[in-house]
Amino acid sequence: MMVLRRLLRKRWVLGVVFGLSLIYFLTSTLKQEERTIRDRTLLEVRDSDHRIPWKVRFNLGNSSRQITQCRNSIQGKTLLTDELGYVCERKDLLVNGCCNVNAPSTRQYICKSCLANGCCSIYEYCVSCCLQPDKQLLLERFLNRAAEGFQNLFTAVEDHFELCLAKCRTSSQSVQHENTYRNPQAKYCYGESPPELLPV
Repeated sequence: MMVLRRLLRKRWVLGVVFGLSLIYFLTSTLKQEERTIRDRTLLEVRDSDHRIPWKVRFNLGNSSRQITQCRNSIQGKTLLTDELGYVCERKDLLVNGCCNVNAPSTRQYICKSCLANGCCSIYEYCVSCCLQPDKQLLLERFLNRAAEGFQNLFTAVEDHFELCLAKCRTSSQSVQHENTYRNPQAKYCYGESPPELLPV
């Protein structure tokens, strides 16, 4: 009798473990299928000329608009750029995510460390410079000519700020032989051309 009870208990536990494993497997598979469908939708092209349906909304450069929350570049150790194009020290970031425009070191649309080709040595300045309203035509030209390899990245961006964040991140344009920078002083680029190749 005791042996029978133990055997039934073991089978009951195994049944519960099997049932939970099956539920986990089915929900994981369903989520993966949803992600695949979503990704496929992002990559779909429209019309016969295969133009990519870019979703970017460019801002009007009107920094006086009322804004209660800001997105910002987040990862900078000392500097951050908010979506209005202000660069500030981390200590001058307000609780709403915006730079404190009254802080002495805060500047808008600053291109410090950026070269004429749109490549900069500091990520936050690259993003700020890219957000200048007069960069819209340059960015639209880039989006219209973007290679297929960039479709995953750039079809997902929603607006000017997200585009600048993505464009300024180190990309294959900034490196040679996949492991060294073409120009270590110009790693982050929003422009159309890669950094100049420095002589070895």
